[in-house]
Amino acid sequence: MLKQSKSQPPLLRIVRRFFFLGVLLNIVSFWQGMPCAAETRQFDLAVYGGTAGGIAAAIAASRQGLQVVLIEPTHHIGGMVSGGLSHTDIGNPDVIGGISREVFERIGRHYGEQLEWNFEPHVADQVFHEMLMEAKVTLLLDSRLREKGGVTRQHDRIVAIHLESGTAIQAKVFADCTYEGDLMNEAGVRYTWGRESTARYGESLAGVRGRQRPDHHFNVRVSPYSASGALLPEVQPGPKAPIGSGDKKVQAYSYRLCLTDHANQIPFPKPDGYDPKRYELLARLIQAITEQQGHPPGMKQMMIMSPLKGDKWDINSFGAFSTDHIGASWGYPTADYAQRSAIWQDHYSYVAGFMYFLTHDASVPDSLKGEVKRYGLAKDEFTDARGWPWQLYIRESRRMEGEYVVTQKDIQTDLEKRDSIGMGSYQSDSHNVERIPARDGAVENEGEMYTPVKPYEIPYRFMLPRRQDQLSNLLVPVCFSASHVAYSTLRMEPQYMIIGQAAGVAAAIAIQKKLTVYDVPIGDLQSRLLAGKAVLHLHP
Repeated sequence: MLKQSKSQPPLLRIVRRFFFLGVLLNIVSFWQGMPCAAETRQFDLAVYGGTAGGIAAAIAASRQGLQVVLIEPTHHIGGMVSGGLSHTDIGNPDVIGGISREVFERIGRHYGEQLEWNFEPHVADQVFHEMLMEAKVTLLLDSRLREKGGVTRQHDRIVAIHLESGTAIQAKVFADCTYEGDLMNEAGVRYTWGRESTARYGESLAGVRGRQRPDHHFNVRVSPYSASGALLPEVQPGPKAPIGSGDKKVQAYSYRLCLTDHANQIPFPKPDGYDPKRYELLARLIQAITEQQGHPPGMKQMMIMSPLKGDKWDINSFGAFSTDHIGASWGYPTADYAQRSAIWQDHYSYVAGFMYFLTHDASVPDSLKGEVKRYGLAKDEFTDARGWPWQLYIRESRRMEGEYVVTQKDIQTDLEKRDSIGMGSYQSDSHNVERIPARDGAVENEGEMYTPVKPYEIPYRFMLPRRQDQLSNLLVPVCFSASHVAYSTLRMEPQYMIIGQAAGVAAAIAIQKKLTVYDVPIGDLQSRLLAGKAVLHLHP
């Protein structure tokens, strides 16, 4: 019997080494692929949503001594204030105080002025970051709430929210400061969306509207039908419902572009899948205006151009067919994340296509085409998106049905509130909701509302869920409890910040005195807000 050699052939030794190396690599790979134990972080106040309102809430609470985290689902903060809406909707400037006014004062100092309402987006972004750092607020970017199972409740309290990263955030009080109301939705808070009927709250401005002012309507006759009798793109089927009836339709969204006519510009992009037929109604409108006035329309007949610092312009919708993507927002309030992403993309394609059409289509008169071509996206704004704003203008989404619903009477007649936490004064401003065939065979826009209000006081109660929802540690400063009519004035960014500041201070009182958000003493809240330079009443 032959003895086995103690020395192995070189090839066999190499094979065995690779085998054991492979086993080791598989073990390492297995452990690396295993999900890590979910991280849990604890704070006094957790603010979900880095909108301007969320930033104000976080800063106010931190200044009151709380440990605060501000959680933003995207990579940017500031919402519309740093996301394109640079021509501020002011109303009566005397009602804007506290952190809200401080933001515009700090922006003003950047330009060597006392205060500035019309600014470059990147300056607002810089100011927000500076204020958060000074307040020592913990900022979590790219941290989206888990879509299902994102909130853990125990009895009448939220004890934790769960992010897609696996991180759990525990806090004593939570504030939902998103434009969408995702946290309150996950927590089971009752909400609505769309337009109430006039009968719901006795509001004369509610529901389906008639023609109020000419600025955003078809003032020339334009047919919405193709030669075959089909509706053109960007027209909804209709018919128009009776005036004052309610529905689940939402006012138009858009992107607020920042343009410049200086060398510091990027040409308007041609969106993927661009089809000029999408803008056939626009082509007909331009032709009809040209025939009516004897010359082609100018650029300012097609969009609002508000001058900003830095030789730039804030672009807003104007006229019958402009940057508002009418009818495309209806599904947004209840859409899931994937559906929302598609809606954002559709709005980009629409607005980018609108600008590209005006600068390239053969049907556009040379004078208008040449005027628009002088401008481009500001190259030094939104630099990680080639000049395109990173925030869709979500003018209205979910609205909480809370302890107190602010309605038309609260912005026109019943102006004073015992629990005032700030003030508003901008017009009740709703953009068009739908574009439909009229009975005479032309096309019409419907839903626009632009009604003056008197300076009114904002109640603390309207950011509290109903007591029936049994949720004692949640504040909702953005998707607050208001009818469509009232929300259309309260939705202005200075007011979001005013309400956010009040939420941050209320959270501090609730935590420090071991109270629910319902039991915060209004006198204490108002005293602290006044110390923070808030404006609660406007008396002669």
